[in-house]
Amino acid sequence: MVVLKKIRAATLIETLTASVLIIIVFMIASLSFNSIFTNHQKRNLSSIENRVKELEYLIINNKLKIPYAEDFGAWEIEILIHNKQTTLYYQKEEQKLTKQIGIHQ
Repeated sequence: MVVLKKIRAATLIETLTASVLIIIVFMIASLSFNSIFTNHQKRNLSSIENRVKELEYLIINNKLKIPYAEDFGAWEIEILIHNKQTTLYYQKEEQKLTKQIGIHQ
């Protein structure tokens, strides 16, 4: 019969230290992932870019009356004509973007 040897159990201090280290590593990892995903969501411009392309198409085909303004989610969109040049302005908080569409007829 095999004689079982007793293995000394880890002390309470060693267990607590390992647990704290594991918690710290997971906390740093979760904060990093949270930061990455938050920045990705803030910089995601695909929905507003699709709306701008749609408005550009409507302007080119004379389906939209200018001057034009609308709110698209958190974005404010405005289309104006300056010196026979149609300009589309869209902004959200500090982020301001413009797009020249072409010569207005």
